[in-house]
Amino acid sequence: MRMASIDVGSYSVRLSVADVNTGIHILHEEGRITSLATGLKESHMLSENRMEETLRVIEEFLLKAKELGAQRVKIVGTEALRKAQNAQDFIKRVKEATGLELKVIEPEEEGRYAFLSVAYSLKPEGRFCIIDQGGGSTEFVCGRGYQVEYLKSFPFGIVSLTEEFIHNDPPTTYELESLKNFLDEHIKEVVQPCHHLVGLGGTITTITAIEYNIYPYKGEEVHGKTLSLDRLMLWLETLSGMKESQRIATFPHIEPKRAKVIIPGLVIFYRAMVLFGKKEILVSDWGLKEGIFVEEVLNSKKRGGREGR
Repeated sequence: MRMASIDVGSYSVRLSVADVNTGIHILHEEGRITSLATGLKESHMLSENRMEETLRVIEEFLLKAKELGAQRVKIVGTEALRKAQNAQDFIKRVKEATGLELKVIEPEEEGRYAFLSVAYSLKPEGRFCIIDQGGGSTEFVCGRGYQVEYLKSFPFGIVSLTEEFIHNDPPTTYELESLKNFLDEHIKEVVQPCHHLVGLGGTITTITAIEYNIYPYKGEEVHGKTLSLDRLMLWLETLSGMKESQRIATFPHIEPKRAKVIIPGLVIFYRAMVLFGKKEILVSDWGLKEGIFVEEVLNSKKRGGREGR
């Protein structure tokens, strides 16, 4: 079966199209930054222009999925749509424009999908913990194989942290220290024993692309790479010492809209690695949207097993 998944995130909208049977063959992946959660922390509302741009991207992605022959399309929303007082208005617009039901998933489901995508595609040995850093929330999920043993979702991501802590360009030492202290207090709660730490999200994949000079971006080349703590700290120091415009001019790997919010994302991974006591982190290009396909494969195998008995 050819299937498409669309992840409507707080910062970006992402599309995956794949043949999903006993395995997963990715045919097409695409992402667009729409910053849906911009201003949400202060107003508790999705702004009109962010909703309009996000809806346009969803319509384009649905058209692309249909062109590629997708027989099923699943569309999910995360933290911005969990929090916004006018989320139902946006969901209604999506339904009217596309005929699709946009399902707002709980943090636990979001974390589980991300965990499944890593378990299936990277198959880390032993116990592993993933850090799925998004625009509006960040999930820490630990377990073995496909079995989630621990999950914690924090209601902060790169958009909300930038709005709260970063007010200068480049950020001041005080701003970075305040952000680090805030994150340390939260990450300390979730430190778990594990063999591997795995990073997901646009920040860590972008830094990996810079580290390995992968440009234009190719997800399959980033997927499964590792980043050392020393190199991550170097990139944090380098980018936080630059103005937003310098980051864009120096590193074409950084999407212009991501240049402003990349620093809090880097601090999340830096502090997590230090507090978990890890010298390197495994990087996953797969996340929530691929996790939807993995669930389909696992359910299909279960059904096959029952039918075979």
